[in-house]
Amino acid sequence: MDSKTEPKSFVIKGDICYSTSPQEVSCTQNGYLVCVDGKSAGVFGELPQSYAELPLVDCAGQLVVPGMSDIHVHAPQYAFRGLGMDLELLDWLNTHTFPEEAKYADLAYAGDAYEIFADDLRHSATTRAVVFGTLHVPATELLMDDLEATGLVTYVGKVNMDRNSPDNLVEDSVESAEATRRWVADVTGRYERTHPIITPRFTPSVTDGLMAELADIAHQNDLPVQSHLSENLSEIGWVKELCPWSTCYGDAYDHFGLLGEKTIMAHCVYSTDEEVDLLRRTGTYIAHCPQSNAQLASGIAPVRRYLDLGMNVGLATDVAGGADLSMWRCMADAVAVSKLRWRLVDQSLSPLTTQEAFWMATMGGGSFFGKVGSFAEGYELDALVLDDSAIRTPRDLTVWERLERYVYLAEEGGYLTRKFVAGRQIDLD
Repeated sequence: MDSKTEPKSFVIKGDICYSTSPQEVSCTQNGYLVCVDGKSAGVFGELPQSYAELPLVDCAGQLVVPGMSDIHVHAPQYAFRGLGMDLELLDWLNTHTFPEEAKYADLAYAGDAYEIFADDLRHSATTRAVVFGTLHVPATELLMDDLEATGLVTYVGKVNMDRNSPDNLVEDSVESAEATRRWVADVTGRYERTHPIITPRFTPSVTDGLMAELADIAHQNDLPVQSHLSENLSEIGWVKELCPWSTCYGDAYDHFGLLGEKTIMAHCVYSTDEEVDLLRRTGTYIAHCPQSNAQLASGIAPVRRYLDLGMNVGLATDVAGGADLSMWRCMADAVAVSKLRWRLVDQSLSPLTTQEAFWMATMGGGSFFGKVGSFAEGYELDALVLDDSAIRTPRDLTVWERLERYVYLAEEGGYLTRKFVAGRQIDLD
């Protein structure tokens, strides 16, 4: 199968596991996952006769799980992943992030960097992603070209910055809005799987006037929005100085109509009660970035609270605050930091379970894209086939136990053998 072909109808045989709720998974050993025209027709212990003539993809003995959605990742930062991990957020931005992103004015450099990012993302567990580019329109369109060629489904944002930014990485307010309008017009309808998303970097780098313009562009074109929220205490204090009229950091976005079910706000480490209620009422998505929040010394988001309130929450690598694209490590880190928060900060919020982390990586973030992240009937079929046979043990493990250990031991000997996005098989060669 080819990533450029139409969605297919076929059957995958294997050891199948997917979330049915944040706390529960469905596991079927030697089961059959049926795909009809790119969507799941369900998982069966015995293949129904009505599907017997469909092509069989025999993955017996391997794990079959839904694809992962990384709902907050910075493509231009991938080039310096693993560097500056001993710095806090604002120092890290000034030392590494801003100097690197300025390089993307050079289209040749952007081409080399984005080719690496897109190829590594194609080979990862991620099937869908929500991606930051830079403020440079040509480079952002090149990133979109590269991601379209992978066969993955993505949202990509041209970043907007018109204040408190380096001289070589700041826009005139009017020109920023005009460039965004031209970019949206240029890319709308160009791609099948790659879509624009409005991307004010964060309140400290975007003036009120530009925020209002970006909100107009989003509403006029029915586009989603992504940004950062309440990641760092210094950042929150800065926002209060810049927007003294706001009642909380989240209000600095909501004032312009930028929150809602089509908006992702990354981090939400220090959201106040008022801000949490605002995010919940508007249906705004929270991108939980556990590795980034730890490595940049930002803190630990109270994800248990967000889940218990039924809020929209997904997982994110936040490269290069997070050091790599592994959603497996993201899940393991989410569980680990939740234990530290419970032990050291607030024992009223119990730690996450691995089942909950798996749900956030699949259904939680996947729902931003629609019916995505499950093998229940009617969901778009995003699937990973995983060979865990090299992870040695003398024990007989259940399907869930094998998947649970894969979250922590993927790098020890597990590997991805097949990857499907909306019923298309992705070329991993």
